[in-house]
Amino acid sequence: MQLSFGSGFSFGVRTDVANSTPVPMGILQDISVDFSGDLKSLYGQSQFAVAFARGKTKIMGKAKLARINGRLFNDLFFGQTMATGQVLTAIGEAGTVPASVAYTVTAANAATFKDDLGVFYAATGLPFAKVTTAPTVGQYSVSAAGIYTFAAADASAAVQLSYTYTATTGQTITISQVTMGVIPTFKNVFSTSFQGKVLTLTLNSCATSKLNFATKQDDWTIPELDFEACADILGNVGTLTLSE
Repeated sequence: MQLSFGSGFSFGVRTDVANSTPVPMGILQDISVDFSGDLKSLYGQSQFAVAFARGKTKIMGKAKLARINGRLFNDLFFGQTMATGQVLTAIGEAGTVPASVAYTVTAANAATFKDDLGVFYAATGLPFAKVTTAPTVGQYSVSAAGIYTFAAADASAAVQLSYTYTATTGQTITISQVTMGVIPTFKNVFSTSFQGKVLTLTLNSCATSKLNFATKQDDWTIPELDFEACADILGNVGTLTLSE
C-alpha cells in the first residue's frame, strides 16, 4: 500500500532559456495539482447518456512556499533581467537637528541614498512637510546625497528619518515593459515519499499565472504560485511515476 505524507519537494527548471539553473521551491508548505477535463455527454431520446467523451483538459497547480528567492520568482514568473544588488529601507532612523547653523542631518546611509520616505518629530510622531528649499518650522528639504535640511526654528529637535538606499548584496529583478505573449516556461518536478515509496510528477512545460505574497501582522509570509501545464513542443505533457 502506497501512502503519502507531508508537503513533498518541488523544483522548477526554466525551459525557454538554455542551461537554466534548477531552483527549489524552498520550505514548501503545500502544493496541489488539479487534472480536469470537460466531460461531453451524448444523449438521445432517453434520460441517461449513451456515451461520454473528454474534451478540453487542463492541469492547474498551486504551490505555497515560505522561502523568498529572487531566482525562483524571476524564472517562474517574471522572466526578466537579474543583477546583483538590492534596495534597503531605513525606517525611523534617529537624528537630531543641530542647535546652530547648519541645520542639517545626514542620513546614516547617505553614500548610497536613493529615495526619501519622510520625516517625523520623534517626540510627537507628527510629520514634517517636504519642500524644495528654505524650510520653515515643521518643514524639511532633502538632497540627492541624503542630507536633510531643517528650519532654525526646529533647532535641537529630535527627528526620525525614513528612506531607501542601495546595497551591493542581494538580487534585483528589473521589471520592464514587454510585448504581449512573452512568458517564461519551466519544467516542474514534484516528489513525495513515505515509508520508502515515492511518487514523482514531472510536468514538462508550465507557466505561472499568478505570484502572490501577502504579509500578516503576526505570521509568516507565504508566497503563492499558481501555474498551468501544457504539452511541450514534442507533444509530451509529462510523467507520473509511483512505487505501486
